[in-house]
Amino acid sequence: MKFRPCIDLHNGKVKQIVGSSLSDEDNSAKVNFESDRSAADFTELYCRDNLRGGHVIKLGPGNEQAAAEALAAWPKGLQIGGGITADNSAEYLALGASHVIVTSYVFRDGKVHRENLERLFAAVGKDRLVLDLSCKEKDGKYFIVTDRWQKFTDTQITAETLQELAAYCDEFLVHAASVEGLMAGPDLRLVKLLAEHSPIPVTYAGGIASLDDIEAVREAGQNRIDITIGSALDIFGGKLAYDEVVRCCSD
Repeated sequence: MKFRPCIDLHNGKVKQIVGSSLSDEDNSAKVNFESDRSAADFTELYCRDNLRGGHVIKLGPGNEQAAAEALAAWPKGLQIGGGITADNSAEYLALGASHVIVTSYVFRDGKVHRENLERLFAAVGKDRLVLDLSCKEKDGKYFIVTDRWQKFTDTQITAETLQELAAYCDEFLVHAASVEGLMAGPDLRLVKLLAEHSPIPVTYAGGIASLDDIEAVREAGQNRIDITIGSALDIFGGKLAYDEVVRCCSD
């Protein structure tokens, strides 16, 4: 298990928000925390601790400069997501991203846009692409959700789905959308599903708020699932010590 840190950008600032509260209409959101430190400051911290594979996520407009500064502070150290398409993906790789993370370009309006997935694959290749499979539970099953996690697709997270999508990308980033940003504990059933069936690396996000939660994910995920933590960390206003998380995931 590795710790994959995050830098979430909203209106040019490093923030932690409740993901499902983000609105396309006015770019508003329920904010758990806003930092007075720059995105590049956080990148330098992650670089110091050699936490490769973390991600910068642009939540809406007004984040381009902060994202570019974050990537420049550690070339190829971080991934980037938010508004990535086949047309602009190469630009972000040139700015220093190791991978581009794609969500709405492929998963939008309650559908999986296979044609866009093929275009992305052609533009950046499997080795530089991460697919964000944000999902929610419905009737005991997990389905990919779109449009700020408000719309269910008919694509269920299964062994077959993971195998199929893994042919296009290097990693999966999976937000457990129902618990993301709430610090109420991880979705261990989802973690177990991902560990058992994903043929490529997975970073899990959602609900981790303590060292006990980390150990629970480690066990449920057979030590195969990496984690990211946001609002619970002390560097984002929470109570969980960043340094302890780094040590825990280095053991």
